Amino acid sequence: MAPPEPEVFDVFIFGASGFTGKYVIREALKFLSPSSPLRSLAVAGRSRDRVAAAFRWAAAPAPPPEGVAILVADAADPASLAALASRARVVLSCAGPFRLHGHAFAAACAAAGADCLDISGEPEFMERVEAELHEPAAKSGSLIVSACGFDSVPAELGFLFHSRQWEPPSAPVTVEAYVSLQSTKRIVGNIGTYESAVLGVANAGQLQALRRSRPRRPRPNASCYFRIAASGFFEVFDQIPGPPPPKGSLIEGHNPLGMWAMKLPSADTVGVKRTLSTVTEHPEGLPGAEETPEYAEHRKSFWSLLLKYPEFFSAGMFSRARPTEEEVKSASFKMWFVGHGYSDTAQASERGSKPDKEVITKVSGPEVGYITTPIVLVQCALVLLSQRGNLPKGGVYTPGAVFGPTDLQQRLQENGMPFDVQVTRSMR
Repeated sequence: MAPPEPEVFDVFIFGASGFTGKYVIREALKFLSPSSPLRSLAVAGRSRDRVAAAFRWAAAPAPPPEGVAILVADAADPASLAALASRARVVLSCAGPFRLHGHAFAAACAAAGADCLDISGEPEFMERVEAELHEPAAKSGSLIVSACGFDSVPAELGFLFHSRQWEPPSAPVTVEAYVSLQSTKRIVGNIGTYESAVLGVANAGQLQALRRSRPRRPRPNASCYFRIAASGFFEVFDQIPGPPPPKGSLIEGHNPLGMWAMKLPSADTVGVKRTLSTVTEHPEGLPGAEETPEYAEHRKSFWSLLLKYPEFFSAGMFSRARPTEEEVKSASFKMWFVGHGYSDTAQASERGSKPDKEVITKVSGPEVGYITTPIVLVQCALVLLSQRGNLPKGGVYTPGAVFGPTDLQQRLQENGMPFDVQVTRSMR
């Protein structure tokens, strides 16, 4: 006889039947134990059958463990989200694109006082959640943290790790980060990632409007910025004191790592961004007021092509076909942080002085979407469960702000993500 369900679960995985969701279940099951901070687990999605199938896949080759609840919740059904959030200590939200499916669930967690971690990499969604839900979450004691996956924990903790290598009186002036995604086999991204990328580009204008509408926060003077080494994603990350970094060229071949790198350009055409946003939110296009049946069929066929065949529109980088286990296991990433600064900050004020110190650090790990992201997400949840009293009572924050002072870096290192110092040298 199966044990009765607890009234409140330590962790709820929402979006558990998605491709990333099932990998998150598999990772969470490694730590489900009466002696672990994770003692009770529930998985949820729109279809009970699909969630159950994902649960069986995640547990294989062992039989699915007893006591894990399988529940139904839909982002379009606020009552189901409220019911789920009311029974959770920590919710792991894996149902993207988050601009379409994430806000309602974050709001339900804020109302219920449940902590919520998601794996979004969509800036507009993340900043809107902060703008609209920070105060309600702070009042209820709900801690909401976005980007608890490859976006953007390796970057944030990697930058913090790099910064700690500059012991006083030394200090960095600029930090560049280079990302390399590697695989011995061709691996394509899943359709959900593609849709999130489409929305991220399409809603860049809304993000800028949101930022203009909010009070300006204090900002340091210079930026740490990312370049792609071989292949990867571009992110604006953090800022450090000092003069602005050089703009440089779009493609460079003489960076400190000795490899070719490309700085990703922004997609700036207003019409393209608005069209991509509309077709993503309305995959069949906008129906005409009095359209004929023939035109309706043409419209649906025309607009659905973008999301029906993502491998064509993304040069084969994304597909509805999911990568195989062998392809996922073959992939890995490396992220280097290259810092230049002064061995003594007193030199910075001297006329004609130039940075005289270089520090290079590296974060590396397995495939980013289906292995690294679940590792990071589950470890963040374990930190919340075991160290909640040391963390903010509630509100919407970034991973670095919440988890930087904790043992999250050590946990990641113990789970296959080393943080290393590569070079510390004088540039004189």
